[in-house]
Amino acid sequence: MTQRHAHTDGPPEGHRDGSTEGHRGGPGASRPSYGSPADAPYDAPDGSPEDLSRVSPDDSLYRDAWRELVATARRTARDGLVVGTSGNVSLRVGDTVLVTPSGVPYDRLGPADAVAVDLAGRQVTGTLKPTSELPLHLAVHREGRSGTEAVVHTHAVHATAVSTLVTELPLVHYTAAALGGPVRVAPYALYGSDELARHTLDALRDRTGCLLRNHGTVTCGATLDQAYDRTAQLEWMCRVWLAARSVPGLEPSLISAGQLREVSEKLAGYGPQG
Repeated sequence: MTQRHAHTDGPPEGHRDGSTEGHRGGPGASRPSYGSPADAPYDAPDGSPEDLSRVSPDDSLYRDAWRELVATARRTARDGLVVGTSGNVSLRVGDTVLVTPSGVPYDRLGPADAVAVDLAGRQVTGTLKPTSELPLHLAVHREGRSGTEAVVHTHAVHATAVSTLVTELPLVHYTAAALGGPVRVAPYALYGSDELARHTLDALRDRTGCLLRNHGTVTCGATLDQAYDRTAQLEWMCRVWLAARSVPGLEPSLISAGQLREVSEKLAGYGPQG
């Protein structure tokens, strides 16, 4: 069975104060704590991974996928790509999309907190509300592009800054080839809207990453690790460009389209060969 995953975004989630509103039981409801944000143990204190089976398909694949999704969400926070519970992550497993929930700090997510929807957006797993950016994640997953099982959305600082300045990230480094070419900036639209989802699909055409105007990043991949790595690469390229253009009296040298094609051809044979 093919795997895929998801995460959360938007001001309600991007400016949350860590409250438990939106969690089962309502505001202030008591629930287990799972430790510190970056290194929190995944399992609940009672060590009951079977908790997940009560709210999701009775399949270890879903439990493993949810565990990986939580680890990725925590990684975005640990590495400074999001603040609080902003951003979102998703992974597709068959015709089901696992997504990060809205309004819950990532260090508090455990096995019983799995959230999943079908491709029509109907919730099929869990009691927590899915991320506000569900339309964006579903739009990418519905498109069914080969090699797109995971989606990572962040509010990375340098990438967000670049999104306010240009309509396409200048080719300051050949790493752009790993994202399919020059990285586009999707026009601004309200977070969580169908309009933003459409803009994102347009910006991702023949690409595996894009910027969202005044918002952040979206990357996709065959795995959560691949999607996350592309986010990290995109943020790094944005940081390089901002640093280079800040030097008074000088303009950054850029890679040509032809040079980028050469890199793309070389990347086709990169990595371990079977």
